[in-house]
Amino acid sequence: MRFIDEVTLTVKAGDGGNGAVAFRRERFRPKGGPAGGDGGKGGDVVLRVDTNLSTLLDLRYRQKVQAKNGAPGQGKDRHGRGGESAVIRVPQGTVVFDHETGEQVGDLVDTAQSMIIARGGAGGRGNMRFVTSTNRAPRRAEPGVPGEAIVIRLELKLLADVGLVGLPNVGKSTLVSRLSRAKPEIADYPFTTLVPNLGVVEIGPGASFVMADIPGLVRGASEGAGLGARFLRHIQRTAVLLHMVAPDPAGENDLLDDYDALLKELEAFDPQLAGRPSMVGINKIDLPTARQAEPALRRALHQRGIDLVVFSAATGEGLDGLKRRLVDLMNEMKQSEAGAAAAAEENDASVPGDADGDAGLS
Repeated sequence: MRFIDEVTLTVKAGDGGNGAVAFRRERFRPKGGPAGGDGGKGGDVVLRVDTNLSTLLDLRYRQKVQAKNGAPGQGKDRHGRGGESAVIRVPQGTVVFDHETGEQVGDLVDTAQSMIIARGGAGGRGNMRFVTSTNRAPRRAEPGVPGEAIVIRLELKLLADVGLVGLPNVGKSTLVSRLSRAKPEIADYPFTTLVPNLGVVEIGPGASFVMADIPGLVRGASEGAGLGARFLRHIQRTAVLLHMVAPDPAGENDLLDDYDALLKELEAFDPQLAGRPSMVGINKIDLPTARQAEPALRRALHQRGIDLVVFSAATGEGLDGLKRRLVDLMNEMKQSEAGAAAAAEENDASVPGDADGDAGLS
């Protein structure tokens, strides 16, 4: 299946049906009153999360989506039927933008979430609605209101607990395949990963977390270099980040420089990403070059207060410890968020007194 994470659609809600002008023609009542019904409401255009979808591929070649128009009113007080809404099913994590203004108008992150992106027009009133004491037989009816139209851009941001970031060929895909049942393409050449991959990592009975691997970043990725810039948004929702570094085949790269390059690209793309709870992992620790580089990197990161974990995605060494450290990091983040929320709630509940207030007035 092709991974499509951005599409543009023109959506048009249904027009309201016209109201009717009609009169009763009953036996023995040749001059019966008005009987024109209202037009039906036009159908809405609705975006709805479908958890069975993981890509926007189904919408790739749909240039326009239009809901049904409301039916016109009829005689004998009959109102027109409302138009059927058009439902656009999207994967969880879809962000909705007004394509013309660039304004974000929706964010579909919950499993059962939906939103009306274009509202159908109201039906016009029939002439039975215009009876007055001075006009008992009105010949007036309203036209239906046109439905809303908008050009939208849908962007998919994957939802994951742990985001993997690293330069090409550090072994991110191998790690995802080793820790989960995901089967990304793996090969010994740069940019093997061309699309984001998700894997569910089991950590106990009924407990798991989701790990996301995005294509390898290169220096200048935030400015459009390489393949990573397009996919950086997929780690914006991740709870924690694992920065992966590894020696190149010749063992000539500086792992601290590689880590700093990753931070620079993340900060340039979204400053909040650089401050996301994270740790650094040295992959390929089974290689002598990685063992030799570990002490210097550990000292440098310790001075910055950054945690370091070592492992080998190829042999499995250190992977159990990596999972435990990631779970601990996620738990620390949740506790920190809970504490911040409690403190904010306490501050909202407490109202500071005013020394010059009116407590003594009556």
